[in-house]
Amino acid sequence: MSKDLFSSHASQYAAFRPTYPKELYDFIFSHIKNFDAAWDAGTGNGQVARDLSKRFKKVLATDISDRQIENAVQAENIFYSVAGETTPFPENSFDLICVAQAIHWFDRDKFYSEVKRVARPGAIIAIWGYGLLSINSEIDWHINDFYVNIVGPYWDKERRLIDEGYKTISFPFQEIDTPSFSFSFQWTLREFQGYLTTWSAVQKFMKSNNFNPVSELIEKTKSHWQSEKMIVQFPLFMRLAKIS
Repeated sequence: MSKDLFSSHASQYAAFRPTYPKELYDFIFSHIKNFDAAWDAGTGNGQVARDLSKRFKKVLATDISDRQIENAVQAENIFYSVAGETTPFPENSFDLICVAQAIHWFDRDKFYSEVKRVARPGAIIAIWGYGLLSINSEIDWHINDFYVNIVGPYWDKERRLIDEGYKTISFPFQEIDTPSFSFSFQWTLREFQGYLTTWSAVQKFMKSNNFNPVSELIEKTKSHWQSEKMIVQFPLFMRLAKIS
């Protein structure tokens, strides 16, 4: 079963999680013939569902967390429901099935069986995620130390699949070569702090130790924060395939 590590801070997740670049969607859409229906599995705050809704007639978005769905982006053609790897959706329903920054939590064998059941002929599956952020050499040193030594013991074992760029996960479909992507934002120190606090490892650290370790990291990086907003960059990786 999928793990629900985000219900307890769903509003923070919705406020501080990064959004994905147009280039990523353009590449996915270039392989799609029909834009009738898409399934966004593990939708979280609905950011992908929102972007898909601009191209697809309807988007069905699922998550195991009703709290996440309560905080998700709304649109007339997005239909949210609470579901995991299996769904009540009819067979041959979707032209695109995607999972953003969540496939590592899934029971993938069960999910892939469901994908094959609900996909239309010629449908596409896209799974993607992003790795550890980078700002500048001084701040990056502190981020890496925090990631490995402070909250490292609190990451679930599935996190290594992110560190490996999803290269090691099973993906039993007709895979399509994909280019490398990255995306960046201009963030204030507060936005940087807010994003780090959404990490599942940080949330687990806080429950175990009764304080937020991000506060100490912010103190260490303040002097290296050179302007009101700094460029924050993420490596972005994707696997794309035809389902049938």
